Amino acid sequence: MSAHAPQDLPAGYRTRPATAADLPAIHRLVEICEQDLYGAAETDLDTVAADLARPGLVPELDTVLVHGPAGELVGRAWVNRRSEVDVHPAHRGLGIGSALLAWVEARARQAGTEWVAQTVPDGDLAAVALVRAHGYHPMVTAWLLGIGLPTEPVVPEPAPGITVRPFRPGDERPVYQLTEDAFDEWQSRRKSYEEWALLAVERATFAPAMSSLAFADGELVGAVLALDVPGTEEGYVERVAVRRDHRNRGIARLLLQHTFREFHRRGRSGCTLWTHSDTGALTLYQRVGMTVRRSSTVHSKQLADG
Repeated sequence: MSAHAPQDLPAGYRTRPATAADLPAIHRLVEICEQDLYGAAETDLDTVAADLARPGLVPELDTVLVHGPAGELVGRAWVNRRSEVDVHPAHRGLGIGSALLAWVEARARQAGTEWVAQTVPDGDLAAVALVRAHGYHPMVTAWLLGIGLPTEPVVPEPAPGITVRPFRPGDERPVYQLTEDAFDEWQSRRKSYEEWALLAVERATFAPAMSSLAFADGELVGAVLALDVPGTEEGYVERVAVRRDHRNRGIARLLLQHTFREFHRRGRSGCTLWTHSDTGALTLYQRVGMTVRRSSTVHSKQLADG
């Protein structure tokens, strides 16, 4: 099977690899899919761009776009161990999703990958059924949590020796080191600074004033990185990390309250974040007043099993 020839597409549909010039169209397709499923778009352009820039991902081989008879973008997929597949709601039921999923597996095998994974919203019953029918199995649960901020949050006093301030220029490398050290416990690979920055501090929506850092005797021991997305009513927490030797001291809770307060002061009605079962952080967020809004499941497939 050719890397860019998904099989069994409807007549009149054509495919090609994605390029950087396609990013706005891909982003719009993702927005349409999210609006159909959630009633609102959530993914920003920077996230789509970061996916295309993943280390090791070769767009000419690892991405595919599907255009409809009128030339409009109706589907896309990429694979680099992880994978994503999106199909325009108006073009579902035609076999495009199945064709793209089969292409993902074929390309992964061609690249010598032993497994492939895809995150599927639990509320998208058709997508869940599709991946399960193709032999994928649940691996990790992810939750979107939210908190309303009708009044200004009360921020507790820091413990003796702990100071808190907003993120400022020059913090990028230390925060990278802290967050990647913390995430090493559960993530499958360590990100380079360049990849991390694309997903964090170099995003157009990165909000330094709402991002809170904690220091103990001048050393960085905790960080909350926040995004402020135009056109939305809520803030978003992208990362929460506390140095291992300073955990269970209330630092994460303190930083989250600082960030919540800053979002409230800027007129945001609430704040959201994603976490998943490997981090063990769900109860932490629930203790600061956040509640689960919906969930997704990472499904994986061992390709050696066919």
